[in-house]
Amino acid sequence: MVSASAFHADDLGSIPSRRIQKMENTQQLNTTSKFEAWYEKRYKLLFFIPVILLVISLVYLGVFYSKNGEFIYKDSTLAGGTTLTLNNVDVPIEDLRAFLEKEFSDLSIREIRDLTSGRLVALIIDTTSQPEELKSAVEEFLGFELTANNSSIEFTGSSLSANFYKQLIIAIIISFVLISIVVFFLFRQLIRSAAIVVAVLGNIIMPLALVDALGIKLSAAGIAAFLMLMGYSVDTDILLTSRVLKRREGTVNQRIFGAFKTGIFITGTALIALLPAFFLVTGLPDSFRQIFLILSFGLCADIINTWLFNAAVLKWYEERKK
Repeated sequence: MVSASAFHADDLGSIPSRRIQKMENTQQLNTTSKFEAWYEKRYKLLFFIPVILLVISLVYLGVFYSKNGEFIYKDSTLAGGTTLTLNNVDVPIEDLRAFLEKEFSDLSIREIRDLTSGRLVALIIDTTSQPEELKSAVEEFLGFELTANNSSIEFTGSSLSANFYKQLIIAIIISFVLISIVVFFLFRQLIRSAAIVVAVLGNIIMPLALVDALGIKLSAAGIAAFLMLMGYSVDTDILLTSRVLKRREGTVNQRIFGAFKTGIFITGTALIALLPAFFLVTGLPDSFRQIFLILSFGLCADIINTWLFNAAVLKWYEERKK
């Protein structure tokens, strides 16, 4: 006869739930160990991926600037020009575009549709030409006069747009400088802080080069998106650096892996919210969709710069101290 005292409540093998927990912990340790072994062999190689992408982006922006005299394509909100809005007018859009492009080379036509029915609500026509020229051409195509009931027209002078653009760029530069100061104050070490600053810079440069390569004309909302991106993308870099430097349990690789699981969840959640809004909600104004697109580009760049560049620099620095 077996005595009841032979069984102990603290024996992990005697309670199914604890046995399952022990198996899960073992599996998690194995996963972490596999990651450590893989990352240990390849982290120096991974470091060069964001570096190469950053160099390519900088070279592209340099070539772009030499050809265009600017780092971006500007729409009428930044370059100045005329915006004509047609309200509730049934227009064959492609025919209108073909007709107007004969006279206006810098033409842009955007649609505004009802979110529920998909019905065309308005057409927005942008060009750098004078209001009278654009209005006259559209009236010629439509065959009737444009009035306050079926349209609206706005004109922004080039000097006003240039001043507005300059203010936005100054705001971005000041924000970047302030972020850099805060980072250096938090970590008080040149290499650790510089890695974060370079990663944040990469999160701006890479999406900017991609936007230019796609030929997207940036609006004031697009510039504001880059401003938002700086504040958002620095979070994961601070998370990683704080986890690696201020926690002492586990190896450096384990701390990086722990920060990665948290950081990739944050970034992935944001991408899941932004990408459907850009691809599926077509009735939104173009300024909104431009913000969603730039933030999505920036968050993808943030994954590369944080977890391939910044993590590699931190690991190298921590091992160098030993």
